[in-house]
Amino acid sequence: MALSDFGSAARNEAGIAAILPILKERFGDIFHASAAMRETHAHTTTYIPSQIPDGVLFARSTADVQEAVRICATHRVPLIPFGTGSSLEGHVNAPAGGISIDTSSMNRVLAVNAQDLDCTVEPGVTREALNTYLRDTGLFFPIDPGANASLGGMAATRASGTNAVRYGTMRENVIALEAVMADGEVVRTAQRARKSSAGYDLTRLLIGSEGTLGIITGLTLKLQGIPEAISGGVCPFPSVEAACDAVILTIQSGIPVARIELVNALQMRALKTYSKLDYPETPCLFLEFHGSPASVAEQAERFGEIAEEFGGGPFLWTVDAEERAKLWKARHDAYWASLTLRPGAKGLSTDVCVPISRLAECIRETEADIEQAGLIAPIVGHVGDGNFHTLVLIDTDDPSDILKAENFVARLNERALRMDGTCTGEHGIGQGKMKFLEAELGHGVAVMRAVKHALDPLNIMNPGKILLPRGV
Repeated sequence: MALSDFGSAARNEAGIAAILPILKERFGDIFHASAAMRETHAHTTTYIPSQIPDGVLFARSTADVQEAVRICATHRVPLIPFGTGSSLEGHVNAPAGGISIDTSSMNRVLAVNAQDLDCTVEPGVTREALNTYLRDTGLFFPIDPGANASLGGMAATRASGTNAVRYGTMRENVIALEAVMADGEVVRTAQRARKSSAGYDLTRLLIGSEGTLGIITGLTLKLQGIPEAISGGVCPFPSVEAACDAVILTIQSGIPVARIELVNALQMRALKTYSKLDYPETPCLFLEFHGSPASVAEQAERFGEIAEEFGGGPFLWTVDAEERAKLWKARHDAYWASLTLRPGAKGLSTDVCVPISRLAECIRETEADIEQAGLIAPIVGHVGDGNFHTLVLIDTDDPSDILKAENFVARLNERALRMDGTCTGEHGIGQGKMKFLEAELGHGVAVMRAVKHALDPLNIMNPGKILLPRGV
């Protein structure tokens, strides 16, 4: 297969027809080919049309994944890993058909090493399930993308979320991975040591690879101690620029903020209606601080002083767990709140990330673009690391509406790249952002293509994602 074919996705009808009875005979009632089951494994959470697989295997073990990979490789049939289906760029679609490998039954916490602050889990464990399991240990896993995603899927898409400004992304929090590669062999990328200089960094190669190089079957993760105290609250600002300037000074001042989230005025209007929040309809920052009782009070007070310098405030903060939970539930419900701004519409969710010094400029230009295009698109952001999201509300039955939204997303990505940013801070490339990857990384995409060719020469691992066919 030529390098130029990587990114293309042509159906192998003969191979698909051959493997369906083989998989059914081998796996019995954990293999399904009904239309209903297949449809649930290609649903997408945005407007990207579903592309349905030809069968679904509910793998129970690494050995099941290995056997399925070897059968599919023999007949050159694609495999598409599936966690919870919460990704946003068409990652679970099957453009060339093939077999969806559902890892939700691989949901065991295999080991918790409390003294070492790490754990080992199967890929189907969700982040909420892991933190429930860890509750009595005094430890927690901090990566919170909002959705109750599977940890295997979070590693595959290099997820992050609201806690990333303090705790990092999945890239920083995965110590080692186990994965089944395209030849059916199992690779363990590292031991449990916190650092290593042993050879290529295979762990980071697989993190963010979106199932295009191998299927993750195990993860060793860093854990954190549950903070002794947490303070948090909401602070209004007169403008997005003022809020972003406060963020920059907060980070530069070394205040160890755990979460610092921006919602623009339109998003706050939606939250007020949906979540019954009693805050001004202006840009606001949601914040949280972790530490001792004295330190979280000091951090909150210091931030309040910074906010006042930029015309913000008052910063209303609390250490009450119930009040904080209400605030963060409202923030996590931003997607559903946004849908109330245009009843009947669906959301096209997209994200970019820029250096925080360019954040205010990028958001200001984006808001002006939204207004000029006549779109309804609220903005939220993990602004401590320069990442923000827009949710463009569109009528998916109106091609002109879709085109208008797609043109806006293209301009947004180009704007972020012009400001030395990235076309995606955490959603990943999938199908939705393939055409922007080349503009961002140039010849780096050719290197990715060469890696893909070397590790998956038959192009069976989640084809049609990340890499466009050459010349497109």
